[in-house]
Amino acid sequence: MVRIRTDKIAGQIGSLGEFIAGQRRAAQLSLRQLAEQSGISNPYLSQIERGLRKPSAEVLQQLAKALRVSAETLYVRAGMLDPDDHPATSVEMAVLADMAITERQKRVLIDVYTSFVSENSKTATSAETANVTMSEPN
Repeated sequence: MVRIRTDKIAGQIGSLGEFIAGQRRAAQLSLRQLAEQSGISNPYLSQIERGLRKPSAEVLQQLAKALRVSAETLYVRAGMLDPDDHPATSVEMAVLADMAITERQKRVLIDVYTSFVSENSKTATSAETANVTMSEPN
């Protein structure tokens, strides 16, 4: 039974490394560039990508920031979070996975999307406040 868990964890680490390598290539970054941007040593990053090392949550967070993906996505890939409890934002994931656009275009699209979501959230909050104010007796 323990061996199955070990194999499962090893498979998740391998797929995590492959995912990180794929995201790095999609961002058109060299291994050295990603290591520098994330503050992780070049050899350690290479070992993560090859599935030889299991990175900590802190290292995953640094990688997520440098790759412009959510830390939760990497945590799920690493087996630290249950994927059913943490579904990825489909819009952001679709943009990040699209190979037809540049990294700069991805950043711009995600920034625009985030601003729309934020604006709609503020509008909804303002509308709720107005409704509460109107419904209160004077």
